[in-house]
Amino acid sequence: MTAAPDPTTNVAVELEKLRGEINTGLESIKGTLNILVERTTRTDADVARLRHDMESDDQAIRDELKTVKDTVEDLKKWRWLTVGAAGAVGVIASYAVQFIAH
Repeated sequence: MTAAPDPTTNVAVELEKLRGEINTGLESIKGTLNILVERTTRTDADVARLRHDMESDDQAIRDELKTVKDTVEDLKKWRWLTVGAAGAVGVIASYAVQFIAH
């Protein structure tokens, strides 16, 4: 006849199995978390690099825009100077025509 198994032995065996499963699960979670931390670190580095590139491009655009605005202002000044010169030439031509006609 076989003796009935000791219930405390069965409980101890089951607890050991549960510990093993828990440890395996925790190691899996740690591995997943390490992967997420690595991805986050890379993403943060990518975002920082993109921010730097964007700020550099933004500054280049601002510099170019300032140059264009300065050029437009210079052209506006020349426009009024040209209009004034054309008016002066017209007045001088008018006097010259009147002088020649008399």
